[in-house]
Amino acid sequence: MAALKKYIIAGLLVWLPFAATVVIVKLLIDLLDKTILLLPPEWHPVALLGFSIPGFGIILALSILLLTGMLAANLFGRRFVEIWERILNKIPLVRSIYSSIKQISNTIFDPSGKSFRKVVMLQYPRKGLWSIGFLTNDNVGDEMSAVDDQLVAVFIPTTPNPTSGFIIMTRSDEITELGMSVEEGFKFIISMGVIIPDGPAHAELERNKVAQSLADS
Repeated sequence: MAALKKYIIAGLLVWLPFAATVVIVKLLIDLLDKTILLLPPEWHPVALLGFSIPGFGIILALSILLLTGMLAANLFGRRFVEIWERILNKIPLVRSIYSSIKQISNTIFDPSGKSFRKVVMLQYPRKGLWSIGFLTNDNVGDEMSAVDDQLVAVFIPTTPNPTSGFIIMTRSDEITELGMSVEEGFKFIISMGVIIPDGPAHAELERNKVAQSLADS
């Protein structure tokens, strides 16, 4: 019975990640493929060619992103975007939502920015307990100078859902920068600490696994 359970678990470990990957990729492809709905019905491949083209919506979505980026990068495009943003900023509810999302997007995707570029560790929620977070602002002293002029902002995500979490403002000497990438940090959080990035801790874990396998054999 124990051997049967072992084989079933081994099978799950093979198929579960593969099945989850297929489902997620399919959801993304289906979502991007719906971009074809932006075209008039008479322009759809079914109407023009008599049959559908799998992935045509994805090609259309990538083309729209590429053309939009090329347009926004030149002088005329920037002028058009400025006019468009001025229009949006005159709409009360839309103004607050658009400006907030735009500011967050610019901060995260700016290649020269420092937000979400470092994985750090700090003692939270109390001394002796350590949490992993992402440095989002390495200097909030101007805004919080009445409290401390050496404060940094750290986002501490929840597990296993990293889209929610807490913003902690602490002194820069209270955090420890970790030698892992942001991707590795997210893997560690989403896996609830199971996936340990390469490093001393990961090497020690691998040695323990090998030793346990030899002992079992």
